Amino acid sequence: MEKQLPIPFYGWRIVLASFFTLGLSVGLPYFGMTFFYDYFEKPGIAGGFGWSRSVITFGLPVGTLFTLWVGPILVPRFPPRMLILLGTACTAATFFGFGIMSGALWVYWALWLLYMVGNVFSGVLTHQMLLGQWFREKRGLALSIAYLGINVIGAVSSRFLVQPITETYGFRTALIVMGSLQFLAWPLVLLVYKDRPALMGLHPDGSPPSPAEPADPESALPFADMIRSRIFWILMLGGTCISGALGAISQHLKLIFKDAGFRDQLQLNSIFSETLLLLLIVSAGSRIAAGWMADRFPKQHVLSLMVLFFVSAIPFLLLLQPGRPAYLFPLLFGLALGGDFLIIALMAADYFNSISLARILAIVLAVMTLGQTWFPYFISLVREWSGTYTTPLLMVVFIGIAGRLLLFLLPIRIPPANI
Repeated sequence: MEKQLPIPFYGWRIVLASFFTLGLSVGLPYFGMTFFYDYFEKPGIAGGFGWSRSVITFGLPVGTLFTLWVGPILVPRFPPRMLILLGTACTAATFFGFGIMSGALWVYWALWLLYMVGNVFSGVLTHQMLLGQWFREKRGLALSIAYLGINVIGAVSSRFLVQPITETYGFRTALIVMGSLQFLAWPLVLLVYKDRPALMGLHPDGSPPSPAEPADPESALPFADMIRSRIFWILMLGGTCISGALGAISQHLKLIFKDAGFRDQLQLNSIFSETLLLLLIVSAGSRIAAGWMADRFPKQHVLSLMVLFFVSAIPFLLLLQPGRPAYLFPLLFGLALGGDFLIIALMAADYFNSISLARILAIVLAVMTLGQTWFPYFISLVREWSGTYTTPLLMVVFIGIAGRLLLFLLPIRIPPANI
């Protein structure tokens, strides 16, 4: 039988497929779910559940907390293709459940547990591990293109799918449709994905293997040494603060608009969807720019720029009111979103080899996700205590700046060997 030659640039096909699978498994549910929070807040007589904001936002952090072990323990043990199939199935089941639930809180919170399992299996960590096998020299660009799907599909689906279906058929139907769309990822996973370039006779970046080169010259950093690493703790704590600050804005955005005076339901839906569309489109371009800059300039500088955009966006959010244009906020906040998980993951790749990196990111990204989900809940509690979003938004700025300052403690010179 004639030996099949490796397909050149196959890694870029996987990047393109990851654009869609990440968009469906992360962007659609994460950004789309916040569209329904004000519907859950409505009293039962108006078709909602009468839940408070702290109750509504409590589901995501609870799901994250109780599934925190899934990433570090399970994800590195299974092929990415299998994980993405299982993850999208879990997310689909979650949204089917959201669409038919009766309003029992234990059901709502249990569904968030299932959602987070799906998010971990088919989300950023699994795609980071997959693309890390295929790219080294252009890893930043590859990841930024793949992560672009989160923003683009999240933006388009909210404005042109979730909003019209909700306003025409109700929010329950919209939730079920969102769950059904998860299965669009399956043909890409089954037909395009390959877990390792060695399966295609290739090395990372599409180069053919050298006969004299060892198959895997790197060794994993022992777990005990990883835990004692100062770099590991700085990355995890600094990244968690930044992801928490960004997540607080993303999760509360529609409710912030509601408090700013957008009371009419159609008006609220419209301003939220249009803002989210602009915000995520801008952040899509920012993500590409962040990956490009991270391959050419110090990542510390790139991250500082992203945090500067974030801090600059908050005053415009505080000044929101009906009749006043809201374009500057989504522009600045969208630019800030380009560097969240991406830059932290690329920073980690500077200090740990590819074998250790999967274990490092399994913990770091999981804890960052914990911050991204629990901080919005604390913001809900502060909002209920203060009665406005002024104090919570000032807290968000403080946490974001604190995370940036922590990451300045990373050493400038990349350590040798495994760390």
